[in-house]
Amino acid sequence: MTASITTNQTMSNLSKPKGLPGAQVARVVDYIQYQVGAVVSREIVKRPAGNVTLFAFDAGEGLSEHTAPFDALVQILEGAADIMVAGKTYRVSAGEMILLPAGQPHALKAVRRFKMLLTMIRLPAPAPAKARPAAGRPT
Repeated sequence: MTASITTNQTMSNLSKPKGLPGAQVARVVDYIQYQVGAVVSREIVKRPAGNVTLFAFDAGEGLSEHTAPFDALVQILEGAADIMVAGKTYRVSAGEMILLPAGQPHALKAVRRFKMLLTMIRLPAPAPAKARPAAGRPT
């Protein structure tokens, strides 16, 4: 099942700010809670150059295949997910991470409920290096 993403607005955290306050220690897995049959997201940092978002996926939930114009780093905080990148499936568990390259289709499916931290960098990928002529040869 693929769920729509909801924001984490339960009674226990309505008083918490949307993002992470500066210079404050926070236990990352406690900053977002699971909801039955849902994918929950909570934006931690949002800047023009990128953002950091926490997600909590209930078992069996996922995100359908899509692409993004920028690289995204997924860090699994607890649980496990099958993450598909360009047609290949990777089992990623707590304490592991995977880079989702810009422009490559990817999807996620909760093997069991899991929490992840997504870091998206909104800068263009570096251009490929130009080949330099060998020394002593005319160009």
